[in-house]
Amino acid sequence: MSRFDWLSEYLARLEDEYVVVRHGDAARLAPAHCLILDVEDWGNAARVAADSGYRWAGVWGDPVADQVVVHAGLVHEGDYLVLITEVPLSHPVLASHMPHFPAANRLERHLQDMLGIGFLDHPDERRWTRHRAWPEGVYPLRHDFPVCGDSPKRAPADADYPFARILGSGVYEIPVGPVHAGIIEPGHFRFQAVGETVLCLEERLGYAHKGIEKIAVGRDPVGLARLAGRVSGDSTVAHTWAACMAMERGAGLDIPPRALAIRAILAERERIANHLGDIGAICNDVGFTFAQMQFSRLREGWLRGNQSVFGHRLLMDFIVPGGVCRNLTYQCKKILQPQHEALSREMGDLLPIVDDHSSLEDRLVDTGYLSNGEAQQLGVTGYVGKASGQDYDVRRDHGYAPYDRLEVPSPCLTEGDVAARIRVRAEEIRHSLKLMEHLMRRLPPGPISVAWPEVISNQEGIGLVEGWRGEILSFVRFDEYGHVARFFPRDPSWFTWPALERLIDGNIVPDFPVCNKSVNASYSGHDL
Repeated sequence: MSRFDWLSEYLARLEDEYVVVRHGDAARLAPAHCLILDVEDWGNAARVAADSGYRWAGVWGDPVADQVVVHAGLVHEGDYLVLITEVPLSHPVLASHMPHFPAANRLERHLQDMLGIGFLDHPDERRWTRHRAWPEGVYPLRHDFPVCGDSPKRAPADADYPFARILGSGVYEIPVGPVHAGIIEPGHFRFQAVGETVLCLEERLGYAHKGIEKIAVGRDPVGLARLAGRVSGDSTVAHTWAACMAMERGAGLDIPPRALAIRAILAERERIANHLGDIGAICNDVGFTFAQMQFSRLREGWLRGNQSVFGHRLLMDFIVPGGVCRNLTYQCKKILQPQHEALSREMGDLLPIVDDHSSLEDRLVDTGYLSNGEAQQLGVTGYVGKASGQDYDVRRDHGYAPYDRLEVPSPCLTEGDVAARIRVRAEEIRHSLKLMEHLMRRLPPGPISVAWPEVISNQEGIGLVEGWRGEILSFVRFDEYGHVARFFPRDPSWFTWPALERLIDGNIVPDFPVCNKSVNASYSGHDL
């Protein structure tokens, strides 16, 4: 048997019964399988996993004493495997996963900037998260770095980032951003073009780095849940749920069925609100103002429903560790059900207009094409992945409660263009309305929360949630006093931003706004 035949056999043997391999006494990563590796096996494990058809789902480091515990998430048919190894802070070097999983590019560079881990065979050594806020050789997620930083001066402008350039007759460069019109967050886009045709797009993000991972340290569970809800404000439900799920798994808590059903209703409402806004905005970017006005009207009414029933337009801080903070009463259901019925009727009237509008079709069909192979290579999930043949939905394929008891339909198309991404959003709205109708009709009786244990010592957990953009992964580790020692939230935007670079190639420059909106990756979810 060769050195890695055992790993191939291990991956093939993974079944529904979860396996957790503990490092020390602290590991609790159920429901993921865990596999502890020697440092020298790290890169080859990625090769074997790639050959076995696994999808790469993220990497993060956890500084413990004079070591960094490095985790990498892999997914296969709804089953999660976490590779774990340790590197010394004195010489933190690992083989890169990027030769086998191109999706690893930016997250490995983020880990290098934040913890100083060097990745061998990584083809891109440029800084990613670092910018100029701290100097070379200083790593903010290490214990000796103060949360407020160590320089009273304003960080210098990141003016010399070495963007790639294409040289040739007629090739010119278009810089866009990082400051944009309107209220969107900062991000820089550097185009290489000939005439109106885009040859290459390169992104530069991280201008709004918030220090989420650093300021999470030392928080209690309630404080971490509030922070998670602010990783990306339009995904506050999904990120809070994922963080609470990670903490609850670490604590060994069983959440009441009624609380889980209410969480799912909140998540589906968040999904619908954002899809309504996106469909209208995509239509607006190609001049179809009628659709933008109608879908904006529907979204505004939906958000007002959130405010009247749940107390917040974006549903912030409703999910708490151990459950939810407020019950869904009979009176609440009397408000929500007519709204669901009205939205279903209006969608039935509006979507045929969008589908049958020939000038809209001319702008959206075949625009911003992302192939099945590219989507798979980049690890894209959510509506971007589903529009390009990636048939994966955490609610259905991983089956966390309460979705594990429901039939969760999930659209999957192969066209891979802007029009397909609209259709996936529209289908998800229809499916979410049906899921909420089922959940409210069969809302379980009982409590809406359970008491949090006094101390959760040295435990850790993973949360996995299907946000409206796609798969969200959260990792939480508690210290010996029950406070947060490490928090890592991985938004799907880490993978959809690179997809935007791929799908714009060969399109014309004026089509960038609609391609960008069809992806609608989160700046905030990426700029931790």
